[in-house]
Amino acid sequence: MSKLKKQELKDFLEEKVILYNNPKFIESDPIQIPHQFTKKEDIEIAAFLTATIAWGNRKSIIKNANRMMEMLDHSPFEFITQHQESDLEKLNPFVHRTFNGKDFIQFVQSLQHIYKNHQGLEAVFTVNAEKDSIQNGIHYFKTKFFEIPHLDRTKKHISDPHKNSAAKRINMFLRWMIRNDKNGVDFGIWNSLSPSQLSCPLDVHSGNVARKLGLLKRKQNDGKALTELDKALRQLDANDPVKYDFALFGLGVFEGF
Repeated sequence: MSKLKKQELKDFLEEKVILYNNPKFIESDPIQIPHQFTKKEDIEIAAFLTATIAWGNRKSIIKNANRMMEMLDHSPFEFITQHQESDLEKLNPFVHRTFNGKDFIQFVQSLQHIYKNHQGLEAVFTVNAEKDSIQNGIHYFKTKFFEIPHLDRTKKHISDPHKNSAAKRINMFLRWMIRNDKNGVDFGIWNSLSPSQLSCPLDVHSGNVARKLGLLKRKQNDGKALTELDKALRQLDANDPVKYDFALFGLGVFEGF
């Protein structure tokens, strides 16, 4: 890409970042769920569970994520760390697409394991993160999440970059936790990882827009495509590459670009 072309593209995307990376964005986005909380652990658990079911219609994602918080007595950290076996029964009726009550119960038990035995979500993602990527950290997290007895069916609800997955939902969760956008959208409450290590949450919308803008050639939205897109976005801003997620997503969803 020529310098001029690159500068034009960067300017165009920066404008869109400013347009969408602001509190108005929260009103229609699942990120509103963790914004209901103030305590670090509540925010990260609410964010993780919300991101886990973030596929399909955004209204139904928000509705069902709110339902999850209700079922956890609006105190997700306390519920996860203090629950008795009998408290889990009430989670059984939950369902969002293919994620059901049994999966929800497994997630609560696995999260308890992460907080009791691995110093919490931030610590476990940090262990194997590399200088310019957290994809190995995601793989490591998944192995720890499922090292307790678990239902085999539940494993599909956490993607694994080592299996060439773009891990869209976990990368979105990580963006929420690590990017501090000073605009009140992303939280920036994890200090042991840096925005420069983040990968773009790659989905149908961001992928299509990225291809139209020449940032991505690969047809599938998989792990290889993510690596390609990451490289392109890091050339535009090495310190905060995933701020462009706001631009790609906004162009795709709100502008039908």
